[in-house]
Amino acid sequence: YRADKLLEDHIDALLNGGTVVPTTAEEHRKVQRQADAYSPEELGNILVEYAITAPATGNQLTAPFAFNLMFGTKIGPSGTLTGYLRPETAQGLFVNFRRLLDYNNGRVPFAAAQIGLGFRNEIAPKNGLLRVREFTMAEIEHFVNPAEKEHPKFASVRNIVMKLFDRDAQLGTGRIAELTVGAAVSAGTIANETLAYFMARTQLFMVKIGMDLTKLRFRQHLATEMAHYAADCWDLEIFTAYGWIECVGHADRACYDLAVHSAATGVQTEAFKQLDTPVEMESVTLLPDRKTIGLTFKKEQKAVYAALDVLQSDDSKLRAFEATLSTGEAVLHDGETAWKLTPDMLAFKRSKKLVQVVKFIPSVIEPSFGIGRILHALLEHSFHQRDSKDEQRVVMRFAPPVAPIKCGIYNLQTNVKFMPFVAQIEKLLTDAGITNKADTSGQSVGKRYARADELGTPFGVTVDFDTLIDHSVTLRERDTMRQVRVKISALPSLLQELCGFSDHPKPWASITSRFQRVCCVEGPIRHQVTSRCIFSRPAELI
Repeated sequence: YRADKLLEDHIDALLNGGTVVPTTAEEHRKVQRQADAYSPEELGNILVEYAITAPATGNQLTAPFAFNLMFGTKIGPSGTLTGYLRPETAQGLFVNFRRLLDYNNGRVPFAAAQIGLGFRNEIAPKNGLLRVREFTMAEIEHFVNPAEKEHPKFASVRNIVMKLFDRDAQLGTGRIAELTVGAAVSAGTIANETLAYFMARTQLFMVKIGMDLTKLRFRQHLATEMAHYAADCWDLEIFTAYGWIECVGHADRACYDLAVHSAATGVQTEAFKQLDTPVEMESVTLLPDRKTIGLTFKKEQKAVYAALDVLQSDDSKLRAFEATLSTGEAVLHDGETAWKLTPDMLAFKRSKKLVQVVKFIPSVIEPSFGIGRILHALLEHSFHQRDSKDEQRVVMRFAPPVAPIKCGIYNLQTNVKFMPFVAQIEKLLTDAGITNKADTSGQSVGKRYARADELGTPFGVTVDFDTLIDHSVTLRERDTMRQVRVKISALPSLLQELCGFSDHPKPWASITSRFQRVCCVEGPIRHQVTSRCIFSRPAELI
């Protein structure tokens, strides 16, 4: 079992049981909110304190222990080399950083993105696409000067309001704040403009594909959750039937990835900035006492030197380390191991020089998308019943940009005269890049509409007797079930607008103001559209 999940589920059951007084409930919530931040020893003590046992059997649990989520494998014909399936897709972008930098003419900032499979040894795969061992990820690596994390397009998202669940609230009130992006950066809630920009863009993307905005929030990582090198981390969480699910991670990973890659391979990962006028700058250089370090750390000295190289690449952290070391000792770590260094092991050389070009190892801002989880949440948010008492009237309210089929094409009745128009509309929409499906079965048009609604098809075109006269058809919108009368020749451009081919989808209401609405009767069994239902025919349709 995942020890932290056992604790979270147990506290949920405890609070839902109604036996906990309100003054104590908040203390339980605080424990629950930081369940995944406890050490194995702390978790073990809490499991004992809450008397938590195995859910299915009631048996006693072993003490929690660390678990490697990476899949190990053997490489080569002899199987003597150990390798691991990648737990994320980002590594390829760091390995290719030099090529990407050259491609961008040596300029920073720039971003690269990729999509692919990741693998994690999930303890207990479950909940559909939420917990699986093989999953699709999409990641962006935005490389930026560590001293210049402003974003040139920040003004375009400054006024967007986001729900922020910061670390202080998680450990305190438990309240979610609603702030504009600009206010969050100004207050220091979000570390910098570039991180905030990608968070805002992620929210805009989620709304565009059809997520319910009221079920989105950004949760900040607690200090105990974050990697030692990270500057700030926020997860976009989406509310589903399984509660709040982490779907997109946003991390300011500082310079760690490129610095470690450079130290391990010898490949230079520095970028350059040309200054307008030369400036005098003070640099600090680490001078390790190799004899003392060798005698102290022996076989670990190589790892210590690699960690020192990473430290040297970040001037602010290097100066902070120097200040700590001056007090008597300082802890150096590489994410897995920590070493205590004393002043006799290191010296710091300062020098001043006039510089025209500044070298730096870029920081990276990384949004990482779990595609399966996003898809699962989207399916939940899109599911709808027209009548809560009628389970047969199910609708998948997919937003037009993500609906697999954009438009259905129907004949009002089984009439051979309608079929050439159905074929004509199919060709027009296909040529315009609008995915469509013709349903000319013998069932009533109402049943065919209902069938398309279940598939999430947002629009439907019906050929009727008036089509034979004026080459016009009815265009139906799935969610409102309203219809307008449209010329066949106008369909491709109109549907492209509605589906957001050029920019954002145009709302259906803006379309009804341009065309005559059709009066119709629609139910679960039948649908009637006749020429007698048309109030009037605009001149453009004659």
